[in-house]
Amino acid sequence: MSEVQRDVMEYEVAIVGAGPAGLACAIRLKQLNPALSVCVLEKAASLGAHSLSGAVMEPGPLDELLPSWREHAPAICVPAGRDEFAILTRRKRIKFPFVPPQLRNHGNFIVSLGQLVPILGQEAERLGVDVFAGFAAAEALFDESGAVKGVRIGDMGLEKSGEPGPNFTLGPEIHAKITMLCEGCRGSTSKQLIARFQLDAGKSPQTYGIGFQGVVASAARACAAWGSFNTRSLAVG
Repeated sequence: MSEVQRDVMEYEVAIVGAGPAGLACAIRLKQLNPALSVCVLEKAASLGAHSLSGAVMEPGPLDELLPSWREHAPAICVPAGRDEFAILTRRKRIKFPFVPPQLRNHGNFIVSLGQLVPILGQEAERLGVDVFAGFAAAEALFDESGAVKGVRIGDMGLEKSGEPGPNFTLGPEIHAKITMLCEGCRGSTSKQLIARFQLDAGKSPQTYGIGFQGVVASAARACAAWGSFNTRSLAVG
């Protein structure tokens, strides 16, 4: 199958992953150089489908990128009103008299990333970025010198056995002068390149945390719109 001629799409910049980082990158590139050809690949069927549902967002970077974003803010976009910091023991909750500076969220917004990502995607497309939802990068591609020259989109229509089915379609190759990986630290393409170029040699292993249990109290106007709520959320990152 590898000997079959695949369709090739040429871009100056190919971005793998249509999360906030990948889309912000695409938007900024087109703002700096509207003539640049840029594409973004996203494995989810729609933008935002694989994004964490909730986040506390510092608005400064988005203000710089899209100064008018508040005019088209996500439906869930509430100013953070109060912070609390506590230690949970087996039987007690011990509230700290202060909140560490790095955990203070005054001026930040509680948003839905699943709603923010499509807004960024619309802006990217408005600027001329080709955004391909439902197309996952299967592997990195290399030129004769060993440098990354793009990625190959995964084949579609394969049976469970791995054999081509009746709707089989070869995934095209995306060639680019610059390939940017914004698929997260555990992205499949990122792991391939880390292994190939030994980018983790002599480095500490990556660590992952489960925690940050928070109580979110919405503003009065939000309560009126959505109904009062007091939600505990567990973020895995």
